[in-house]
Amino acid sequence: MSHAPETIGHALDGPEVAAFTVELKREFDTEAHRHPRGQMIGCSRGVVTVLTDQGAWLVPAGYGIWLPPWQLHGGRSFGPGAGWTAYIRPDRCTELPSTPRTVRVPALLREAILRAASWEDERTDAARARITGLILDEIRGLPAEDFGLPMPAEPRLQRIAQAILEDPADGRSLDGWAAWAGITPRTLSRRFPRETGLSFTDWRHRARMMRALEMLAEGASVTAIAFDLGYASVSGFIARFRQSFGVTPAAHPIVPGLQSPVRPDR
Repeated sequence: MSHAPETIGHALDGPEVAAFTVELKREFDTEAHRHPRGQMIGCSRGVVTVLTDQGAWLVPAGYGIWLPPWQLHGGRSFGPGAGWTAYIRPDRCTELPSTPRTVRVPALLREAILRAASWEDERTDAARARITGLILDEIRGLPAEDFGLPMPAEPRLQRIAQAILEDPADGRSLDGWAAWAGITPRTLSRRFPRETGLSFTDWRHRARMMRALEMLAEGASVTAIAFDLGYASVSGFIARFRQSFGVTPAAHPIVPGLQSPVRPDR
């Protein structure tokens, strides 16, 4: 495309879909920002974590994240990586998902977006219109995957969640976290699933698993990850990882050197 991605992201006119490829030789951080176009971000190598005001979303290789127009978001990559992004004009987002979601990217959608990324200008013709329509149809029907970590809205619960994200290895009990935040254990155990859809224990486990994937992408050993995340044994960590993703850490496609993402059996 003839414009920079950040310019296209703020464009209310122009092409319905503007796509770009990205090659990352090192990790990056982006500050929280928003733009009027919807955005689909896909990861073909490495891992990206996208932070929104609604939660944290992990995007490993073979997956993508949909962000609706004006969604506040920032991001960070882990290890060298590659991927693509597609900006959708706001008037074409009305039938697309209204909340962020992590999705498995079908080969058809990936190839259509890569084709759009190869266009060197913004002209429109029948062939491009068909590809644009295909991209929108594919995004519209994608089911959400379990790589999101919803954030609670209640300030005390949010404080607990943020502390766990900053230090997933913190092994405090539910009672300990409740006392730290000035909330009763009963309120914590009842409100956490009401606001996030996950029990407090399951939320903390998912936070640890998301961090485990980030560390795997950075090349950390399974032993180091297990103890850095507060597990009492490597075998206990591997069992939890297999329960979450259907494969052991060493067999996960996110591990450097494994090129083809494999959908784990669930």
